[in-house]
Amino acid sequence: MSPRSSTPDLKERATIVCRQGQKVLLVARTAARWALPGGTIKSDELPLDAASRELGEETGLIGLELTYAFQFGGLTKLHHVFVADVPVHAKPQPGMEITRCRWFGHFEVNSLPTSVPTLQIVEFLYNRPLVTEVDVSPGR
Repeated sequence: MSPRSSTPDLKERATIVCRQGQKVLLVARTAARWALPGGTIKSDELPLDAASRELGEETGLIGLELTYAFQFGGLTKLHHVFVADVPVHAKPQPGMEITRCRWFGHFEVNSLPTSVPTLQIVEFLYNRPLVTEVDVSPGR
């Protein structure tokens, strides 16, 4: 479960980083920049429910386990970021307003036309572990 923001000035968005190993799924509308799947959280929705709905609408991917990762504040939006490990057999298909779905190596994202939040979220996620291990050995 993820917390909702108390910042009324920022629009809240559920953003999903879909991973297959070192690849990340990006989507785009016609003649638009690449972006992570996701969208606006409706007033009666939890961020997790919005993430699941948006992922299904934009990519056709349903039933995936979504793990809450972190919040990311952009200039106009607060991203509630979720991670989904997508099985190799799952084939995302563009839906709703999305016209393109494509897997990219996470290292390729910085050379693509994307929004700043998309680039920063991917860089942040791939440059840190989702869950950190804690050394609980005696004397530490």
